[in-house]
Amino acid sequence: MFSPKTLLLGYHGTEGAGLAEQLAYRVAEPGTRLVHLLVVPDFWAGMQGDDWLNNASTRDDFGRHVERMLEVEAADHVRALASRCQEQGLAYQPLVRFGDPAECLIHVARETGADLALIGPPRPKGASGYRSRMDLDTLARGLGIPFLVACRPR
Repeated sequence: MFSPKTLLLGYHGTEGAGLAEQLAYRVAEPGTRLVHLLVVPDFWAGMQGDDWLNNASTRDDFGRHVERMLEVEAADHVRALASRCQEQGLAYQPLVRFGDPAECLIHVARETGADLALIGPPRPKGASGYRSRMDLDTLARGLGIPFLVACRPR
């Protein structure tokens, strides 16, 4: 049986990412290293509020506010996942990247020597939240390791 030593988990706090996390706990054995990749999608780079902020100083203040919000959210996810990994007996390594989710996953898989990548399913139609979609074609062509997409329960 395939027993990965290093799991790469794409996790950013959504319901789908939570399904991938639960799958990770089923796949991992005690001592497995879980690399938690939290990608801040590159669409946030354009969040300057240009349509309603009318001067450079206000835009800069707003940009710093958005960055702080993202940092706090990422830190919350890291703390929570670190705690759950400790409970599961897994070694935990958090990584935060900014960019395209598929490209970041490919790069981090190579960087960390991951054996298996786990991601959540697409968000269902009508569900609220940003849709930073994982490009599965890019992932399948460039990842170089197996990956699993967690399923939603029926």
